[in-house]
Amino acid sequence: MQAVTVSPKYQIVIPRTVRKLLGIQPGQKIQVFAHEGRIELVPERDIRKLRGFLKGINTRLDREEDRV
Repeated sequence: MQAVTVSPKYQIVIPRTVRKLLGIQPGQKIQVFAHEGRIELVPERDIRKLRGFLKGINTRLDREEDRV
């Protein structure tokens, strides 16, 4: 885990190791969420690159008899 400092303008710098690991590029959009007392940064991905990422997922769901 790496620490960053919030600037007087409330800006942070994402450490190089994290940028490289996640493939974050200059100008890329990042979603920001507050969740259970913490901040989460989630890089936006090109929707075309996400095509097929659910391939092979088990979509079978056992349902109660009265819900079929």
